[in-house]
Amino acid sequence: MLGLKGTMTIIDNSGALIAECVNVLKAKSTPGVGTVGDEIVVVIKRARPISHNAALSNIVKVRRGDVHRAVIVRTKKEVMRPDGRYIRFDDNAAVLLNKKKELLATRVNGVVSSDLRMKGWGKIASLAPKVSRYYFRPRSI
Repeated sequence: MLGLKGTMTIIDNSGALIAECVNVLKAKSTPGVGTVGDEIVVVIKRARPISHNAALSNIVKVRRGDVHRAVIVRTKKEVMRPDGRYIRFDDNAAVLLNKKKELLATRVNGVVSSDLRMKGWGKIASLAPKVSRYYFRPRSI
């Protein structure tokens, strides 16, 4: 789960490194809190410096302070799967979108959750180098 003022890493090649959530759009379960596959609005907090050769590379020019839409692809908070198992990651991560809800960048550089396919973001899952299906079972008390 990721809420207002939550920070996350950006795992695409858009040039952004760290972003902060300022609004959660279309949160189905809990208003104001997003989970994997939800669309959010972010402000770029840290970005790669733009070099003069950036026009020749395939990196999109994203600057600090820009406002973009993004899709949550990993969360620290565990998420329960329909079969009762849980999945969680070490950090929060997102992928930037443009205004047409298309990917802003051309590559996804990290592991993403397999829940993205069920939520209609199959393109992100297909571009990712690895789609996580790892589970953990919480200890019984």
